[in-house]
Amino acid sequence: MENHTYQPEKIHSILIKLSGEVLAGDKGHGFDDDVIDHLSDEIIAIRKLGYSISIVLGGGNIFRGGRWKNQNLDRVTLDNIGMLATVQNALYLAEILNKKNYPATVQSILPMDKMTTHYSPLKAKQALADGKICFLAGGTGSPFFTTDTAAVLRAIEMGLDLVLKATKVDGLYSADPETDKNAEFISSASYQECLSKQLRVMDMTAFSLAKENNLHIKVCSVSQLRSALTDANVGTFIHP
Repeated sequence: MENHTYQPEKIHSILIKLSGEVLAGDKGHGFDDDVIDHLSDEIIAIRKLGYSISIVLGGGNIFRGGRWKNQNLDRVTLDNIGMLATVQNALYLAEILNKKNYPATVQSILPMDKMTTHYSPLKAKQALADGKICFLAGGTGSPFFTTDTAAVLRAIEMGLDLVLKATKVDGLYSADPETDKNAEFISSASYQECLSKQLRVMDMTAFSLAKENNLHIKVCSVSQLRSALTDANVGTFIHP
């Protein structure tokens, strides 16, 4: 792939990064079954196009340690609870996919032998080779790191072609489009342009890791997952 141009035909293996809040829909907490039904259908549609799919979910629909109101509590404990929430989300969405006859598996960096396979890049790549949709749960396994960082780390470890980060809006803008009507849509940007223009692709730890490893990223809305993969004109392409 040329560094500055998104070429759909060269994308075969992807990691989809979804926030936990997506699963909650308008309820803001827990699971919205209608949303999850539609999301799982979209994931299946992408699988039918031939992509191998890994998924990293946040846990914010259940618990967000970094935003918990009682900041007097131990941050390590709070983040551990948040990582457990990502496992719950992965187990639930994987079960939905399995019930729809699309094999999905959950691998967790946190050892949970009764519930999940313990993650390793080799086992995850084998699951993809077997045609399974592979959920990578438990964040990085360490506190103080976001699931954005986990998504980038896993994509690098597994040698995937693209991280597809789903957000509330359809890509990156020069300013917040919800508050600034003059905000301009940005269809493509290099890592350096993101830094100089202070575009928030993801948190700086995740972004730095992606930049150092020349990982390609595409940012889109949740409703655009499929079209962002197949259409260069949908979403924002982040490249070296």
